[in-house]
Amino acid sequence: METGENNNSNARGIISEDSPWFSQFRNACNPWMARYAYALIFLVANLLAWAARDYGRTALTEMERLKGCNGGKDCLGAEGVLRVSLGCFIFYIIMFLSTAGTSKLNQARDRWHSGWWPVKIVLWVAMTVIPFLLPSALIQIYGDVAHFGAGVFLLIQLISIISFITWLHNCCESEKYATRCHIHLMLFATIAYVICLVGIILMYIWYAPKPSCLLNIFFISWTLVLLQLMTSVSLHPKVNAGILTPGLMGLYVVFLCWCAIRSEPAGESCIRKSDSAPKTDWLSIISFVVAISAIVIATFSTGIDSKCFQFRKDDKPPAEDDVPYGYGFFHFVFATGAMYFAMLLIGWNSHHSMRKWTIDVGWTSTWVRIVNEWLAVCVYLWMLVAPIIWKCRQTGSV
Repeated sequence: METGENNNSNARGIISEDSPWFSQFRNACNPWMARYAYALIFLVANLLAWAARDYGRTALTEMERLKGCNGGKDCLGAEGVLRVSLGCFIFYIIMFLSTAGTSKLNQARDRWHSGWWPVKIVLWVAMTVIPFLLPSALIQIYGDVAHFGAGVFLLIQLISIISFITWLHNCCESEKYATRCHIHLMLFATIAYVICLVGIILMYIWYAPKPSCLLNIFFISWTLVLLQLMTSVSLHPKVNAGILTPGLMGLYVVFLCWCAIRSEPAGESCIRKSDSAPKTDWLSIISFVVAISAIVIATFSTGIDSKCFQFRKDDKPPAEDDVPYGYGFFHFVFATGAMYFAMLLIGWNSHHSMRKWTIDVGWTSTWVRIVNEWLAVCVYLWMLVAPIIWKCRQTGSV
């Protein structure tokens, strides 16, 4: 009997309000788990924006403020996307302003970032509803501003990807792993170049079947030139950046070129695929789900990569009570990501008609992808050449 009473008392002690376990569960002050909660909110906002676009005309026709839309028949859906995006943007901007500069755990702002979830859910719901009460003129202004915000997100994502590739190369070239990773490095680089060449050949076959497809031929051919340029600069004796980084960058550049051509409007004669079919098939649904998941994953992974954006590198090891990642930067990336998913769902044009279960389609989307590809190459080349230029200037001044 005493043993049973002891077990019951231990169980009561574990779930009592004074126990550390219950306090941690109630406050939910875990910054690592908080990341997934914010990503889940962002995913729900993406799905709401999609529902407002594809089914907004039937669900929102009773809202008098939305009837003043000046666009075409799908403008209501585009405005629904912008309204959901605006609410998501305001929520993450509030979180950014309230958590920026947090450096230590167990502070008030740290607890606000990692806990208080009932309050933040109510705040997010309120911020989602309020934009639907605003006039269309303000929503159109936000749509114009969202173009800039989405561009900022693409730039942040680009720098994060290049920083990761550079970090991976430096890790493989370090004294600790140089001998062990030499064969793996050459193998990964070879596989990357093979995939790049196969991707370029397939793009020629699928998207440039006729000599009249001059624009697609230019996009694909220029991508091949950029791949050769990155490889040549990386292997230059003064740069000596190896073969892995241009191979991985080549994968990213070829992927952007493929996304750009895929974003061309349906019905183009140079696209030898069934994208122009009016019906929605399972391939379109799967592609849409993958695209939405990619947006959330890209935003999530970029948001926790704040160290690559520090202007001054701190070699001092972090303390035990330091925050594991930059809270303010994390929420800022999600705020710009809210603008980014809005642009993808409306094709970067609030007056553009989008078919159901499609994302990032239109000539504006195509040129945004192409410019992003060219910008990625320019940033990568600058990161290779800049140290040499600074070194030459310092030597000349001395």
